[in-house]
Amino acid sequence: MPYDSSLVGTELGPFAYDIDPGWTMAYAAAINDTNPRYLDSLKSPQLLAHPVFPVCLVWGAMREMDRKVKNSPLTSDEAVRRVHATQDMMLHRLIQPPEKLSMRAKVIRVEKRRPGTYMVTRYDLQDATGAAVSTVYWGVIYRGVDVAGADRSAADLPTLPAPAKWDGHPRGEFGVPISATLAHVYTACGRQANAVNIHTDTSVARRAGLPAPILMGTATLALSVSKIVTAEAAGDPQRVARIGGRFGAMVLMLSEVTVRIMTREKLDGQEAIFFEALSAEGARAIRDGVVVLRS
Repeated sequence: MPYDSSLVGTELGPFAYDIDPGWTMAYAAAINDTNPRYLDSLKSPQLLAHPVFPVCLVWGAMREMDRKVKNSPLTSDEAVRRVHATQDMMLHRLIQPPEKLSMRAKVIRVEKRRPGTYMVTRYDLQDATGAAVSTVYWGVIYRGVDVAGADRSAADLPTLPAPAKWDGHPRGEFGVPISATLAHVYTACGRQANAVNIHTDTSVARRAGLPAPILMGTATLALSVSKIVTAEAAGDPQRVARIGGRFGAMVLMLSEVTVRIMTREKLDGQEAIFFEALSAEGARAIRDGVVVLRS
């Protein structure tokens, strides 16, 4: 059955979260990031969550969105064909555990694309005072699923910056080993409620048309951001203001990912680090990647 574009404008939340240091430390440990800002309360005056950590909160809100989708005309086999396609995160500040946060979600776009139906949901994270913490634009594709109704949009999508030039010579390359159990560790440490999915279970992956469980795009993104914070931000994650990119090639386990930092450019008084992540086969698992650093 087609995906119903009338879901555009659907709002959910607020969803309440109690962020404890154990959660944020476990997330950093899952991606093997030993930056003391995430792990060492003696060296750090205030522990911080990894810049990609807000995806853990998106997962919680996404469960309610999934219920909406499952109540639509989609069959269960069609609903499981969802793959993460794009992500754009504006980080107004990093999460500082322990603290209480809330999130609201809104479907802002549904459109027909060649691979299937593309849906974008915006997730707005706020602190106890109502101040913005992060804004996440999360794009997914339901592969092989048509759209019922016209393409719809409830809000404009921000445009990812692109490099003005690149001479083909990377600023740096980093090999990142992908263990056979990384998806399971990442799921558990991130406290994802749906632990049996295309990333962890072979039968679910096959049902979705995948050859085997694949690593989450957010895990590949977090691994990439960790390398960029170390190499380009002197290890200071608080400089990260924005993270974006498009997910492409599958990352299988056991394998290796190559994070390639392409170029660094000035951008509206900030610094934009453009990168890509390559699978073991040399295909782009993340393309059009960018991390914007505060000056």
